[in-house]
This record gives sequence, C-alpha cells and structure tokens, in this order.
Amino acid sequence: MDIQETAVRDLFLVRPHLRDDSRGLFFESFKEGLLAGATGHVFVPRQVNYSVSRRNTLRGIHGVVHPPSQAKYVTCVRGAVLDVVVDLRLGSPTFGAYETTVLDERSGTSLYIAEGLAHGFLTLTDDAWMNYLCSTEYEPGTQFDINPFDPELAIPWPLTEAPVISDKDATAPSLAEAIAAGTLPDYDQCLRLYAAARRAVGDERSSTPAPAAVPRVPS
Repeated sequence: MDIQETAVRDLFLVRPHLRDDSRGLFFESFKEGLLAGATGHVFVPRQVNYSVSRRNTLRGIHGVVHPPSQAKYVTCVRGAVLDVVVDLRLGSPTFGAYETTVLDERSGTSLYIAEGLAHGFLTLTDDAWMNYLCSTEYEPGTQFDINPFDPELAIPWPLTEAPVISDKDATAPSLAEAIAAGTLPDYDQCLRLYAAARRAVGDERSSTPAPAAVPRVPS
C-alpha cells in the first residue's frame, strides 16, 4: 500500500495495492507496522465502528477532546462518500485547514486521522457503509462538534438539496464559538500524546514532516 501525508498535517491517505483476477478482488486494508513506519504514529485499534447511511446524509464535523483523544482509520466499504477532515488543534501550522477525499468501495482507499483532527462526510450513494478503526473506546461526553456549514471553514459540500443531518450536527457551534468555549484540542498537547505513544513502544521516531503544499485556511 502507498501512504502519503496530505496538506493537513498528521492526516494520511492510504491507497492499497489491488489484486484483481477472475475470482474478484483482494487487497490489504490496514497494516500496523507499515502505517507506523510511514507516518511516525503508533496506532492500535481499540474499537471498530460502522455507520450505514442513505444518500445525501451528512455526518460531522466530530472530534474527541484531549484527554482521552482518539485517532481513526476510516474506510468506505460500500458505496461512496465525500470525506472531510479538519485540523482543529489550536496552534497547529495547519489549524482550520481541511482536506476532502472521495472514499469508495472499489478503490479501498483509507484515511489515517491523528488525534486532534476532526472528521465528517457526505454520502454520495445510497446504503453507504463506513468502517472506523478507533484508537480508544467510546467515552460518553468526550465528543466535540463543529457546524459543518460554518462559513469560516467554508467546506465545499456538493449538495443539490438539503442533506439528511441530525439536529445535533445542524445546531453544532461554529469554529469561533468552539474556540471561545475552550473545547478544542491543543496542538502541543497532541504532539506530546504522539511522542508518548512512540515511547511506550520504544520508538522515538518523529512524525513525518508536512508536505510543502499550502493548505486552504479559513479567513
């Protein structure tokens, strides 16, 4: 598989090598050692989640406060989605930047989303299944939400009609409101979390440097 950091620091695109023959298709979706070597992050799944959504469903933008924080490895295993990841780590060089990626069942492409980044998606097909590997188990009261339509973020959702969205997501606070409320993670805290995870497994590698591409940052 090929692993590449995006313009959002600590967000990685994972493309598998597909083996296609008369029987069908085979590919490796996740390899812990390869991911650690390519990203400098230690990721051990503690919980696996699935979501099943009808077309034009919008979920997000969601993150997990620190502590406990949570990294995710997300894959669309049926249908297709437009996946969006936003850097909400206060003090990050790419704070406020987002990355959009189409994930679908045929490509097998995944995203590794480090702790402190927030995630959401819009389904492009009916019966879209998303698989989430999570670094921590769910703890009630630890999720934070940002309004997916916040004009400061200006995420380009490809909507042709009103989306199917929960009341909680539709009324989530704006980025400015979340900053004022003190609910967002801190970049330096996240860096210490990443380093502590590496020390725990005897690996002092630093995270892969961010690419030179300039991310889209809200005004």
